Order: sequence, then structure tokens, then C-alpha cells
Amino acid sequence: MYRFPSLFAVLVLALTALPLQAEVLLIDTVADSAAVPTPARGTSMETVRSRFGEPREALPAVGEPPITRWSYPDFTVYFEHDRVIHAVVRRDQR
Repeated sequence: MYRFPSLFAVLVLALTALPLQAEVLLIDTVADSAAVPTPARGTSMETVRSRFGEPREALPAVGEPPITRWSYPDFTVYFEHDRVIHAVVRRDQR
């Protein structure tokens, strides 16, 4: 009858004595990618081309709304219609 509370107390003490383990997540900061200039959101394709030159690879538009991807050596630009929606710095360039 009294074995359950004492067994429970021993179990709790045993579990708290176990070493805890956790993974450390490395999250890139905005400052890390600030060293590579990229086009701002809303910039036109024409402006991106005049400022950064011809892309290394230009993939055709896909989906609705049409999303186009241009790859440069240091970053990739995503367009919706003819406007930048996102620019991603390549990991191996930082």
C-alpha cells in the first residue's frame, strides 16, 4: 500500500539525476548575408539586370502567379511577374 509513493519518489529522483542533452541550433543572422549586395524587394527585372548584369541562369516562370528564378554567382533572385519578391545569398559565399 505504501510502496507506490516511495517507488514513485525513487523513480523521480533517478530521472532527475540523468544528464540532460540538447542540440545547439546555429541560426544565420541577417548581418551574415549583409556582406553580399542583393536586390531589394520590389525591384524590377530591368533594374536587377542593369545593376547586377545578366544572370548565370534564368529559369522560366512557373505557376500562377508566375514565379521566375535568376541565379547569380553569389545569390539567387525570385520574381513574381517582373518584381523581386526574395533574394537568397548562397551558403558557400558567406
